[in-house]
Amino acid sequence: MEKPIFIFPYTHQADYGKHVAYFSMEYAIDQSLKIYSGGLGFLAGSHMRSAFSLKQQVVGIGILWKFGYYDQGRNEDQTLRVDWQQKLYSYLEDPGIRFTIKIHDADVWIKAYYLPPDTFQSAPLFLLTTDLAENDYVSQTISHRLYDTNTATKLAQYMLLGIGGAKLLDIINYQAEKYHLNEAHGLPAVFYLLQQSKDKEQVKEKLVFTTHTPEEAGNEKHPIDLCLEMGFFAGLNKQEVVDVTGIEDAQFNLSLAALRLSKKANGVSQLHGQVARAMWEKYGGISPIDAITNAQNWKYWADKKLYGSLQADNEEEMVRRKKQIKSRAFQIVADQTGRLFKSDVLTIVWARRFAGYKRADLLLKHFDRFDRLLKNKQYPVQLIWAGKPFPFDEGSIALFNHLVHVSHSYSNVAILTGYELALSKSLKQAADIWLNNPRVPREASGTSGMTAAMNGALNLSTADGWIPEFIQHGVNGFVVPQADYQRSSVEEQDEHDFYHLYELLEHHILPMYYDHLRQWSAIIKQSMQDVRYQFDSDRMAKEYYLKLYS
Repeated sequence: MEKPIFIFPYTHQADYGKHVAYFSMEYAIDQSLKIYSGGLGFLAGSHMRSAFSLKQQVVGIGILWKFGYYDQGRNEDQTLRVDWQQKLYSYLEDPGIRFTIKIHDADVWIKAYYLPPDTFQSAPLFLLTTDLAENDYVSQTISHRLYDTNTATKLAQYMLLGIGGAKLLDIINYQAEKYHLNEAHGLPAVFYLLQQSKDKEQVKEKLVFTTHTPEEAGNEKHPIDLCLEMGFFAGLNKQEVVDVTGIEDAQFNLSLAALRLSKKANGVSQLHGQVARAMWEKYGGISPIDAITNAQNWKYWADKKLYGSLQADNEEEMVRRKKQIKSRAFQIVADQTGRLFKSDVLTIVWARRFAGYKRADLLLKHFDRFDRLLKNKQYPVQLIWAGKPFPFDEGSIALFNHLVHVSHSYSNVAILTGYELALSKSLKQAADIWLNNPRVPREASGTSGMTAAMNGALNLSTADGWIPEFIQHGVNGFVVPQADYQRSSVEEQDEHDFYHLYELLEHHILPMYYDHLRQWSAIIKQSMQDVRYQFDSDRMAKEYYLKLYS
């Protein structure tokens, strides 16, 4: 029987004719398509939007998560509740593609759904599911929850993405010239290709790899014997795996294998590129690691009316528009928390994935100073926190709940749930200051501040990820002076960053906002101009073709 042929749904531009398959565990393409958790998905979603806008020949491969990441609800006392709700998507097309792959020596059935480009103006996307009646319950659960905590389930998910995705491309006759792994989750695709061609160098020519993790400990390792038992290596035996990856350890390092099997690799900011090269060079045999700084899709994220007033050099209209979009966002605050925020009060927002190194609670380190900031009558502030902890990370959930309890004592503090695309966009519009305070150099890139700047918010950040490429202190944002992060302890870093954060807020930012409006507006204008092109994902998508795919 002749294989179905996938006809690319739009005519590609001449510079972007190379066939690319992009593998990612998550995509944040639209609020309604809940197959993402945070930054990795936001980045992949913007990439797919720009690939469509630029008419690049890119096909996305992902997983259709039955329960998504999770839904962030509230208990009776407003603390976090993890909810799991089945997701149904009538707009996904069923092209009638079903096939099997081997997982744990059993045939697991896979069904592919298709998201056409015109639905959300994104590159074509295939989403795989095992939630089928033909499978036993355990096999059905492979595509239930994004980032399942069970090791065997997690490996099966990576096999679904990698082996399932690569086999799908064969079935639809999409002759991918480059397989782009967005993180190492899709690594089994490489072993599928190796099993087919038996030619490591030929496979290597096709593979490019984007690493997002700036700490070696954060890169996934799994027992090689369990990987073999599961079929992670697509039928290669242990010696063959050792021969092609050079990894002889009992714990198989996914990122190291990806670096040794790829033709090219990249970090996701200039700083992260330096960190990644220093971190991995000692192992030898790795691909060259370039740097392609992450970016976000301006067309999707930016407030166009705000940019219209910027282009017209109408400062009065810019101020009016910013207050308008703040007021609109504050309706969400009132709905969730019962607090009525004011559009003429400086609003600080900290909103992103809850992880220890991101330090959601840094402002509370010395509570007396936090209390003074929140009770400042001369220069009032409003403060919003939002973000999703990993659903099984009790420490991060406890931190989220602690912030909820703190907020009960202040009418100008709100903790919001449901941090997904829609709320993220609203909070960028709500913010005057977008607060970003990770421990340097733990943040590989970070992109939330880009979209905040696209909505007239100013970044206040530690000098990590993309920030050193963007912020000119006092010109287009504010940056915390660097501590000696290599010699300082974690406690010393936190003390240093806490002190300078408050110095900037109390002695520079607040007086400027309330007493020097023209200076404040000038910084906003510069920020919006500087972020517009350099940190638009169109630039990033072009760079991937120029630097990684060519």
